[in-house]
Amino acid sequence: MKSTNYTAVLEFLLLGLTDDPVLQPFIFSLFLSMYLVTILENLLIILAVISDTQLHTPMYFFLSNLSFTDICISTITIPKMLANIQAQDQSISYTGCLT
Repeated sequence: MKSTNYTAVLEFLLLGLTDDPVLQPFIFSLFLSMYLVTILENLLIILAVISDTQLHTPMYFFLSNLSFTDICISTITIPKMLANIQAQDQSISYTGCLT
């Protein structure tokens, strides 16, 4: 009978930017501020397109859709990274990575 290996991957290890505990708060605050600026600027673009009737053209419609997509992608990835920085945990589940 032929033996095979059925190893199941349950989680992945994410390599962080640094392992230095002195730099962790700086990296956390840097990425948190970039996240907040990204969300704020994309919301301002969406609100500007919605509020001004002259901007109701296809180009601005697609620009607001791009801003919405950027908000969604940023909201999925960056909070997980910030939680990993705070918890000193570098693992992510297989389903979480797949999602």
